[in-house]
Amino acid sequence: MPSRKKTGMFASAFFTCVCSFVIICVVLATQHWMRSEVRFSGTNSSVTVSLTYGLFSGTCEQFVDAGLQVSEKTFQVADNLSNTKTKGTIAAIIAVLVLSLLSSLLSSGFTCTNAVSNPYQTFLGPTGVYTWNSLCGIFILIAMILFPVNIEENGLSVELARGCFSFLQTHTKSTHTYGYSYWIMLLIIFLNIASIIIIYLYDHARYSKKKEQERPIENAPKDVILF
Repeated sequence: MPSRKKTGMFASAFFTCVCSFVIICVVLATQHWMRSEVRFSGTNSSVTVSLTYGLFSGTCEQFVDAGLQVSEKTFQVADNLSNTKTKGTIAAIIAVLVLSLLSSLLSSGFTCTNAVSNPYQTFLGPTGVYTWNSLCGIFILIAMILFPVNIEENGLSVELARGCFSFLQTHTKSTHTYGYSYWIMLLIIFLNIASIIIIYLYDHARYSKKKEQERPIENAPKDVILF
């Protein structure tokens, strides 16, 4: 059975890993990643399309001239994308988040195992927790980089607006506001760092205690050791 200190430390790390897992599920499920105002100009009027969307679905509204709302509807992100680059990037973000979800799940399993037992395999201990939490954090960071690239470089919001209202003409201006579904991914990274720090503190304390137990023998007088 593990010591009380080990159980407490790994139970705390397990809690942070579970929180990370839950937040990743929220990030995937919600559609508040981005709110964009995309403006188009025509021959007789200007049109503004307001978009709120995530990785899978969203809503779009159209405003003509002085703020007159014409229509509002929901859409599926994949159905509104024809550009292979934007569609491929969205697929890559989803894949990376699924990998982070699996990494978080494995990290939760490892910390739970160590909280209730003393596994013999080295990788099942702190090394495994370090590995899976680091991978989860890296995957989240990649997703946070890919999404703005898809917005700014590939024109994701403009393409989604055209998918909602096909008669739109010349794109003139866009404004973007990142929603909570995007920013809470920072919390996932912090939770992964917290898990690593908790396990490191336990591992370091265990190593220091082991060294202290070996020190009396190293510092003992030679005649005592010979005796």
